[in-house]
Amino acid sequence: MRYYDKLIFELSRPGRSGYSLPDMPKASLPEPGSSIVWRQTPLELPEVSEPDVVRHYTNLSQMNFGVDTGFYPLGSCTMKYNPKINEEVVALFNGYHPLQPEETTVGIQSIYDFMDKALAEITGMRHFTFLPCAGAHGELTGLMLIREYHMSRGDAARTKIIVPDSAHGTNPASAAVCGLDVVVVKSRPDGLVDVDALKPLLGPDIAGIMLTNPNTLGLFEKDIKQIAGLVHGCGGLLYYDGANMNPLLGVVRPGDMGFDVMHLNLHKTFSTPHGGGGPGSGPVGVGERLVPFLGKPRVSGFHGNFGVILRACAYILALGKENVKLAGRLSTLAANYIKESLKDCYKLPIPSVCKHEFVFDGLKDAGDVTTLDVAKRLLDYGFHAPTIYFPLLFHQALMIEPTETESLQTLDSFIEVMRKIAAEASENPGLLHGAPHNAPISRPDETAAARQPILKYSKV
Repeated sequence: MRYYDKLIFELSRPGRSGYSLPDMPKASLPEPGSSIVWRQTPLELPEVSEPDVVRHYTNLSQMNFGVDTGFYPLGSCTMKYNPKINEEVVALFNGYHPLQPEETTVGIQSIYDFMDKALAEITGMRHFTFLPCAGAHGELTGLMLIREYHMSRGDAARTKIIVPDSAHGTNPASAAVCGLDVVVVKSRPDGLVDVDALKPLLGPDIAGIMLTNPNTLGLFEKDIKQIAGLVHGCGGLLYYDGANMNPLLGVVRPGDMGFDVMHLNLHKTFSTPHGGGGPGSGPVGVGERLVPFLGKPRVSGFHGNFGVILRACAYILALGKENVKLAGRLSTLAANYIKESLKDCYKLPIPSVCKHEFVFDGLKDAGDVTTLDVAKRLLDYGFHAPTIYFPLLFHQALMIEPTETESLQTLDSFIEVMRKIAAEASENPGLLHGAPHNAPISRPDETAAARQPILKYSKV
């Protein structure tokens, strides 16, 4: 272990300090009977010098993988580059304080007003609420709006929501949290919703259907107008999962496809950096008949995740109406370019033209090499792995989404490495089984890390 691979607590030495401040008078103790409870033991903080701190955290940042350090083809996550002009714009608001007088925040409110209009124009919705702080939060909000709409019409029997078997896992989870029963509709062999299987599911107990279009396989649901007609015909509503909105920018709008409510992942489609649990923003847009149920306010306390909103605003303004449409088209071009370049050595279960992402089902000549082996080996070559083992339709799924912000040279380098890994799997599979070979941690017990995480330092 290198010296600066140690925890900050392991670098600690008694009496060492990284600051020099003048002595200050000690605060007076509270009066007897005060509700303040004093610690019985000193707070255990590391005692380190300033160079120790700077080197330690700089080293940690270099151990992490991010979109600013390399190609990040994480399927379904749209890990596009965040333009630094976005950060410059956000920095203009560094002096904003959440408790400052409301009359001094007119400029912030004007940003929300603009984003409401801009997102409505891009998506074909009527209005947006910015209360949800993430995509899944937006899903729950949208489903609650659907339920409220039905309840307002005395239609309390609509307690079921239809979800395709290719859906994001958050869809059925959000429906369950909302108190709805999930009904799964199967996909056809071509990866699209089976309309014939959908028809028998429709009835007076259906609140609606949740769809991602293009779907999780990166395929456009070409029967969407028929699906919308069928669902609306039985009295249900259509919910659009905006996780895959990126390829549709400026090309087609969910509102025009027949969707009644949707969420957007501003931290994905509109370039705000994300990962590790945040930051995020999942505004929900609705068609005309659901506007009365949006309620007020439409921005959460302290102006919500304003930095995320502002970055998305800068992104939209920088591209302009003329160039927003290029994002979707270039992301689609990049995905199809990679797919066609690798389909001779990776299994392509659905060979049709994709949109922003596609799915391989492992190597063609895999032997005992798994998708996990391929993902780990990619780290040795400086690339982040694609999403693996999702969607669940394929046993060895590799889900690749390149986004529009990557150059042809980057795509070609990724293709070259993927082909090299395929050759290694055939010639020297042990090399992949032991990968990664140059990472600080090779293959941790991910199950134990998720179920029994160690969240605090202990000397024992």
